[in-house]
Amino acid sequence: MEQETIQKPAQVKEKTKSENPMRSIFIEKVLLSAGGIDTNLEKAAKLLELLSGRKAQIISSTKRIPDFGVRPGLKVGARVTLRGKQAVEVIKRLLGAVNNELREKQVSENHFSFGIPEYIEIPEMEYQRDIGIRGLNVTVVLARKGLRIKRKKIKSSNVPQRQHVSKDEVIKFMEDNFSTEFE
Repeated sequence: MEQETIQKPAQVKEKTKSENPMRSIFIEKVLLSAGGIDTNLEKAAKLLELLSGRKAQIISSTKRIPDFGVRPGLKVGARVTLRGKQAVEVIKRLLGAVNNELREKQVSENHFSFGIPEYIEIPEMEYQRDIGIRGLNVTVVLARKGLRIKRKKIKSSNVPQRQHVSKDEVIKFMEDNFSTEFE
């Protein structure tokens, strides 16, 4: 009879030190916003709908600012929130309008913002007569997994500072994923 031998695996795979998945950064949402009153508000909403393909939400004022003629309940702006793949596609297009360059002072913890003075600067965007010349603001919010703990109703908890995305990490993320240059 043949002796049965216990076979060992040829090589035991060493556990590779992969990056902790809870430390990976992702784009949580992109906020497009534009301000205006009356007809300018309608034009701003049309612009945001044209860019995003989604319906714009109208923003009402909550404070009184007499110098600007703002009173509570006055409709003063429009915004659209994008998430997922659609958000990434829109960011790529909108960064093209600013030549993929941002300043470091536009970056803050967990997010960065930039403005586009005229929407016709966006690649593949043509002038729309009913909108006219308008600008918009773009805010990109970055996050790490685990933020749901802070937002949920039952058993919510605080998130430690190390779970936030620092300014340097935002800059590195944008340089690596979108080839953005910072001044």
